[in-house]
Amino acid sequence: MKMIMAIIKPFKLDEVRQALSEIGVNGMTVTEVKGFGRQKGHSELYRGAEYVVDFLPKIKLEIALADDLLERAIEAITATARTGKVGDGKIFVLSLEQVLRVRTGEVDADAL
Repeated sequence: MKMIMAIIKPFKLDEVRQALSEIGVNGMTVTEVKGFGRQKGHSELYRGAEYVVDFLPKIKLEIALADDLLERAIEAITATARTGKVGDGKIFVLSLEQVLRVRTGEVDADAL
C-alpha cells in the first residue's frame, strides 16, 4: 500500500479528481495549503502599495491506494496537473505500513 501526497495548482483540482476517479481511485483528502519552491513568490499592488506574496496558494492531495494503482495514479495526476509552467507541483510517494477503517475494523487493502 502506498500514500501519494501531491501538491498541485488549485484550478487543476477538478481535472485531477476526475482523472483519478476514472482509474478507480475511491477517495482522497484535499487540503488548501500555501507554499513556495522555485516559483518563489510575486509582488502585488494593493491601493498603491507594493506587497510581496511569499507563499502561494496550492492544493495538497493525500491518496492512499493499493500498489497496483500507483503508477496509473501518478500518470493521471501528472498528465492533468501539468501546465508546463513553474509551480505545477510535486508528487511524493510514501509506503503505508498499516491502514485501518475505523467504522468496520477492516485492515490494510480491505480498508482502502
